[in-house]
Amino acid sequence: MLILSLDTTTRGGSVAVCDEDRVLALLRGDESRTHGERVPGELARALADAGITKHQIDLLAVATGPGAFTGLRIGLAAMQGLAMTLQKPVAGVSALDALVEQVAGEADVIVPWMDAQRGEVFAAVVDGASRRTIEPATAGRPEALLAAWQLHLDRRAIFTGDAVVRDAAMLTRAGWRARLPDPLAPHIAWLARRMALRDEAGPPHALTPIYVRKPDAEIERERRVRS
Repeated sequence: MLILSLDTTTRGGSVAVCDEDRVLALLRGDESRTHGERVPGELARALADAGITKHQIDLLAVATGPGAFTGLRIGLAAMQGLAMTLQKPVAGVSALDALVEQVAGEADVIVPWMDAQRGEVFAAVVDGASRRTIEPATAGRPEALLAAWQLHLDRRAIFTGDAVVRDAAMLTRAGWRARLPDPLAPHIAWLARRMALRDEAGPPHALTPIYVRKPDAEIERERRVRS
């Protein structure tokens, strides 16, 4: 099964082409340019690097969030457009699930820890053995979430995501491990493959973004109304 996968949940993001569990091509996004400027070219380059054409792809995969509103919309639109053009199934994968997948088996508790801007994180708490969700995805201040989740974090825990760099001192001071993640696109592809084998990949209109938090523009409108 040839899979083309895309992650635009972070500023850099990534693109991958995978054949089953083998990575044929992997591109890290150029953080100096917007997703809108570079996603089409990066998708084409990844296919060229893998030595295949878009018509050979069996499955499309895309991170559905959480992440910046604009980046998510660009990623979803790009893969929806390809799915319609190629008449191929597409699977939407949570970026938090992809982060968990990267460190599965390394800790009793896994905390995906993504930068949500404004000093906040997108985060969840997951059992490292069963992958059972202990605390669902949410957005909040790091200090508040850590205080609320303290009971779950008494055991050996690992934090992973792009926010661990910003919060490294706070996390390591508490005795938890912090791991900077690898590009998410390959793990998005592998999770999407599992979904396809369970008949959970589908048409492009079925993709649903995972926002967790309201878009910034909506928050600003509500702030102006209150003031």
